[in-house]
Amino acid sequence: MSENFIFSSESVGEGHPDKVSDYISDSILDACLEQDPTSRVACETLVKSNHVFLAGEITTKAKLNYENIVRQAIRDIGYTNSDDIFHADHVFVSNILTSQSPDIAQGVDAAAADGKETAEQGAGDQGIMFGYACDQTPELMPAPIMYAHRLLREMARFRKEENVSWMRPDVKSQVAVRFEDGKVKRLENVVISTQHAEDVSHKEIKDFCIEEVIRKQLPADLITDETEFLINPTGKFVIGGPQGDAGLTGRKIIVDTYGGWARHGGGAFSGKDPSKVDRSAAYFTRWVAKHVVAAGLASKCELQVAYAIGYPHPTSVHVDTFGTGKIDDDRISELVQKVFSFKPADIVTQLNLLRPIYRSSTHYGHFAKPELPWETTAKAAELADLAGLAAPVA
Repeated sequence: MSENFIFSSESVGEGHPDKVSDYISDSILDACLEQDPTSRVACETLVKSNHVFLAGEITTKAKLNYENIVRQAIRDIGYTNSDDIFHADHVFVSNILTSQSPDIAQGVDAAAADGKETAEQGAGDQGIMFGYACDQTPELMPAPIMYAHRLLREMARFRKEENVSWMRPDVKSQVAVRFEDGKVKRLENVVISTQHAEDVSHKEIKDFCIEEVIRKQLPADLITDETEFLINPTGKFVIGGPQGDAGLTGRKIIVDTYGGWARHGGGAFSGKDPSKVDRSAAYFTRWVAKHVVAAGLASKCELQVAYAIGYPHPTSVHVDTFGTGKIDDDRISELVQKVFSFKPADIVTQLNLLRPIYRSSTHYGHFAKPELPWETTAKAAELADLAGLAAPVA
């Protein structure tokens, strides 16, 4: 692969219809776990116009008012303006949630069952999960996706904390980064498309996004005279959110992970409790990959882990450092399996996942947020020591 190229990643804001769905699903998950940490949750949400549809499977002892949870989630996002068709107080909520299939439950439960080989907790489904880390940014994430997220966090801050009156919740960003010799060289172009009130001019939006957001949030040394800014390139974005487009839980998995820079499994995250390895193992492999880079074993690392439904061990673990490893990839694979347990039940324990932390993961990517347990690197020194390398600098 050429070391000179342009790579783009996108992010979407809290008011994007798919992210509205994700946030509602994770709000329901958190509400379940808050009352009952043993809850089994697979909550899917569809939003369109002034309707919210809940579907999926939930088995919980929690006593919930689903409609109130939905309305509060929409309120958190910011659909409370008088001109919002999709409004926290006025949406219609349809609920067709059922309980989890007992056939799936017996595979996940830590109990013996007819036809099940062990009494241990197994994976909630078969599947492959990927985790990735690299040294392009302090967060050990690819630069393009981190820059795209950074822009939208700031847009949300202006909307919610600074009360910029023309801003509305639906917004997207996209950042194209030029790499030379495999290193970040400069920004090729930056795109922001933001929903807005009817009475604001395109010039005001463009000037604000460039001067107050892009130039203040992205590295100044990467912005050159050749960097192109594309702000609301259609010219108008008044109709947005679920009024303009349908939203579904789990449709933004590239935004949620590595911006397309690294591979990811087929499963989405939001609305799923941690017995679903789609979510927990994707977080876990990110945690392990981040440790590999933080420990100085490689400058980039990707893990793939595979599971079978009901089986308590991974069916495979693969490490790829893309030629950057200080020791062989096979040796790194051996070491990480000594330091970390890849069993689904142990993933939940190691990361303390049976608690209501998932709403904070929903927006602007599920990684690189220091408050989330899969972003710590507390075991980096132990991993470096096993590899025979100097302990990393804290």
